Amino acid sequence: MVAIPKKPVLLTGASGGLGRVLTRNLAAMGWTLVLTDIVPFPDPVPEGCRFVKADLNDGVTILKLAEGCQMILHFGGVSTEKSFEEVMGPNLKGLYHIYEAARREKARVLFASSNHSIGFHERAEPLDADCQFMPDGYYGLSKAYGELMGRMYWFKHGVENVNVRIGSSFPEPVDARMLSTWLSYDDLTHLCVAATMAPVTESCVIWGASANSRTYWRSDDRAKLGWLPQDTADIYAGQLAGKLSGDPITEHYQGGGYTRMDYTREAPPPAKLFGG
Repeated sequence: MVAIPKKPVLLTGASGGLGRVLTRNLAAMGWTLVLTDIVPFPDPVPEGCRFVKADLNDGVTILKLAEGCQMILHFGGVSTEKSFEEVMGPNLKGLYHIYEAARREKARVLFASSNHSIGFHERAEPLDADCQFMPDGYYGLSKAYGELMGRMYWFKHGVENVNVRIGSSFPEPVDARMLSTWLSYDDLTHLCVAATMAPVTESCVIWGASANSRTYWRSDDRAKLGWLPQDTADIYAGQLAGKLSGDPITEHYQGGGYTRMDYTREAPPPAKLFGG
């Protein structure tokens, strides 16, 4: 039996790669979706859904879009490494508008966080969800900020939130790193369903990866949601295990290529600098 929310669900970033996947999959389940993005929706809008072009920096519009919604699936904002000025508006101020809308509507938030919030942890260091933030750029820094905002809104206002540290969500993994970080589209969809339909989430953190045996990540709060990934990157190991970047910085850290961007140190810092 398909779980259908009693009230509409707001999906930001609907025109992006993951937003389009979620729109298609959730609409096929019969969900009523309010879709929004700063750019037009490139596909036909599914039956039972509506799209409104909006900027996350426009708090009044975000409040209107969230009216009557029980859940906000927040995939909007800058989704790759950019300058601080480009990241600051949508990813910091925009997220504030999302949480203010959730507070007013008594809605839950799923925040699309990222592995780049912890990207400077070494790959040899298995992590639990309560590990320290070690962002690998301005994008990752904004995701750490987003998780902290969720904690504040839970403790101060009782706004429930699910922070999903997405690894690498693509149709299939394309290199050796993704054998550890890959999240299938089906597992992502079912995670969004579980986050929406769970009786209680409080403020929790989930590693956004499929059931990959090479994972860098261990315990999280998935038991609160009743979510277990069904797919695995292991079936691609034979063709991808040797597909490496050849760059020592990229291969040293969990954040991969994002750690190399604008990197000016001569060598990886010793782990003891970060309490390792």
